[in-house]
Formats: sequence, C-alpha cells, structure tokens
Amino acid sequence: MHEDITKGLPLAVGKDGKPALCLVTGATGYIGGRLVRELLRHGYRVRVLARHVERLTNYPWFSQVEIVEGDASDKAAIAKALKDVDVAYYLLHALMVADDFVQLEREWATTFGECAKAAGVSRIIYLGGMAETKVKLSAHLSSREETGEILRASGVPTIELRAGVVIGSGSASFEMLRYLTERLPVMVTPKWVTVRIQPIAVRDVLRYLVGAAGVKEKLNRDFDIGGPEVFTYKEMMIQYAEAAGLRKRFILPLPVLTPRLSSGWVGLVTPVPITLARRLIDSLRNEVVARDESIKEYIPDPAEGLTTFRRAVSLALTRIKEANVETRWSNASMPGTPSEPLPTDPKWAGGSLYTDIRTEITTDPIETVWKRIESIGGDNGYSTATWAWELRGLQDRLVGGVGLRRGRRDPYFLLEGEALDFWRVEALERPHLLRLRAEMKMPGLAWLEFNAEETKDGGTKVTQRAIFVPRGLLGQIYWWTVFPMHGLVFPSMVRHVAHGTRIKRGK
Repeated sequence: MHEDITKGLPLAVGKDGKPALCLVTGATGYIGGRLVRELLRHGYRVRVLARHVERLTNYPWFSQVEIVEGDASDKAAIAKALKDVDVAYYLLHALMVADDFVQLEREWATTFGECAKAAGVSRIIYLGGMAETKVKLSAHLSSREETGEILRASGVPTIELRAGVVIGSGSASFEMLRYLTERLPVMVTPKWVTVRIQPIAVRDVLRYLVGAAGVKEKLNRDFDIGGPEVFTYKEMMIQYAEAAGLRKRFILPLPVLTPRLSSGWVGLVTPVPITLARRLIDSLRNEVVARDESIKEYIPDPAEGLTTFRRAVSLALTRIKEANVETRWSNASMPGTPSEPLPTDPKWAGGSLYTDIRTEITTDPIETVWKRIESIGGDNGYSTATWAWELRGLQDRLVGGVGLRRGRRDPYFLLEGEALDFWRVEALERPHLLRLRAEMKMPGLAWLEFNAEETKDGGTKVTQRAIFVPRGLLGQIYWWTVFPMHGLVFPSMVRHVAHGTRIKRGK
C-alpha cells in the first residue's frame, strides 16, 4: 500500500508551464532511489543521471524516467543531463572512495554548479550533513559543508537540507545501529555513544526534499532538518532494542576506544563496509542537533507531525514483523513506504537474513509435483531425512513448543492459515506456491517456501527456500549451530518434492 508522505505539498511548474522537470543524481543510492519514486508520485517529470544504467533496471520506475548515462566527473554528461531541467537534486558523495574523497567531492560540486548555471536551472536541492558550528568537523562532515558552499556560490539558488542520522531500512547509519544493537546484548563502547544526535525518519527527509522543489521563494541557504527528539547514540540503541522486541542492552562507554579502533570493531560485528563505517563513526564525535526550525516556514510538517524515533524504527521493521518476506528478498515490487527495504539496497542493508535455496528440475508435470508439495509433513514425512525433523520436533517440545504433535488436518490438502506440525500455512497458491511459517521455539523468525514453475518441455522447476531472520545474538548463534544439518535435510527434501522419493514417518 502506498504511503502518501508528500500530501499537501505544492507542485512546482517548469519554464514550459508543465510540472517541473527534476534531475536526480545519485539515483542508485539510498535516498535517490526512493526520491525518484516520490517525485513521480507527486506529479513531477524526472530525469536520472547514472554512471551504470544497468543498475537502474531493477527499479519499478525505470521505464517512467528519462536516463542520461554519465559520470559525475564528466562535464559533457553533466551538461547534457541538466539541459532544460528546472530543479536539480544533488545527492552525490564519494564516501566509499578509499583515497582523497574530499577533493573528488569538491570537483564534482564545482562542475555541477557551473553546468547548472549555464543550463539556466532554477534551483539546486542538496542533501548535506548536519554539523556543529565553530568546532573541528570530521572529514566527512567538513566535505558535506564545503559541497553546500560551492553549490550556493554557483549562481543557482540552492536549498541545502542538512540531516543527521537517517532512520530507515537501508540507511548506512541506521544499519550500523541495527546490527550493533541486535548482535551485542552487552557492549563496551567508545565515548561517542554519549554525543547528542537528532535522528530523522527517511519519510520526513523525502518530504522535505520533494517539498523544497515547490518553495516559491528564491532561497539560497541551508536548513537543518531533524526529527522531533534528541538522543545520545546510546539512548538510540536502547530505544531500538525496545522497538525490536530485544532484551535490555547493557552499554558501557569507555574513552580509550578511538574512532579508528571503533571502526575496526564495527567492521567485525556488522557487515557495513569498513571504509564507510570509519567515516560515519568519525562524524559521530560531532553533535548533530538542529540549530533552528526555520525550514518549517517554507515546508510545513505533515498533519500528524514529524515521525518519532520509535515509529521510524517500527516502520523499518514492519515487513519482518508481519512476515511479509517476498518483497524484501526478491525483485518483486516497490514497497509501499520509504522506510522499508528495497531490492536494490546494498546486500548488507535490511538486517540479518539467512537463506538456504535449493532448486531441482524434474520431467514430472507440475500437477504431480504440486501434490507432493501439498502433502508434505504429518504422517507423510518430509524426505529421507524425516528423522532430522522428528529430532527438531522433540527439541521443540522439550523447551515448551508444539513439536510435531499437531500433524496435519488432511493428508493431502492444506488450507491457508491452518497448522501443519510446527508450521503455519502462511501462503497457498495452487499449483505454484506454498509458504510455511515456523511456530517452533527459536530466537528469530523462519519460513519454508516451495515454488513450482512449469518448464518449456512440460516438466517442473522446484525452488525450495528456507529463510531465517535472527533475533539478537542468540539468533545468530542458533543459525550457525543448526547450519550443519542443512546439508542433510534440505537436499533430500527438494529431491523428494521434485522426484517423489519419500520415507513415511515410522517406516
């Protein structure tokens, strides 16, 4: 379901009298990919500058935008992309560049400003980083600040929106917070966890970005944008744990842990790339609290107000909590809210997810294969490794779970929502999909899914997917403890449904 986060915002009109033509740079990035969608939904025409066009093909809006291929350092490509543009969104950064990213960002901003001025662009909108004044900034925040100054000096009216930690699945800052909190119930942390931060939900960042296009005044200034609350990083971890249903986290800050040591520690505990982690952590030594709320004079808050931290976290976790896994982990459709993961987000975004995927092709027709899929479990067993499932059922009963004692209501037919051993039938689409959600006792959420597709020669391709979303450190330990059993259980199960090999329970 689409969430209208830009309700009540005006629509900017271009020089030709039509809705403004907006150029979005950095469209493959976290904010850019979501911004394009919101601009289109609000009625704007959108052009995208991309270095690698093939990276855009997984976005559902791919066919709805004009695309110019080119590099941020290529002045000719920038000039071509800015031709006839009314509003240009500058979302470029070089955080993942190992060497002198500051000089590279300086060159990019200079080139972009010059080309925008020459093309007669009416407005540049730049998403920068919130930072303290009159203090030494990290290289990352200092470069963000300099980029804003360069764009404002270009001669094109520029609105710079300066944000701190953005809360939403896929945001590098949020993912670092997520992994640290979920994986470490007890933490000895650097001193920067006591620095004050004003986080903001991604949905509110996008509202400000879209709203900036429709501001009537010709502004050439920066604005701080933040959510309704101010926390320390330590408080954010505690709040995240509560929102995610984790046990209380114990956090002990120590002054001896430097940013360099901290980034190594984060690199060890989380999948966030160490170069990115180091620059984000280096910036956390600076307080990021909005200087004022003057942005509200031009872009009013939504009727319900800005998003609280707890709600922003809950929105980011909604898809997992509702067990709606198909959009997050396939290239199916664009999710309804900007807080949810996109299939195009980095592999390390969206939280921990473990999968075991097996495929098998058979000459049997899909109807025959489906009968085997739908009759799985109960007295029919699971495969030649049914004994392993029986052992898991016994373990579940010993810790107070249901085990395998519920069996099946019918040996051959299932109904959506009914119990099957220690599973619940979550989705049933004959003869193509069966998804079972685990109801056994475990530190996380698990699903077992079967997909059947008819092949061109009349046979069937079976895809079996086991999915596990761990909860906390125990969830991580649980997955790697049971992982060796997967080599016994899952291969025989997919062969059973594809080819019909079976040993019934007790036989």
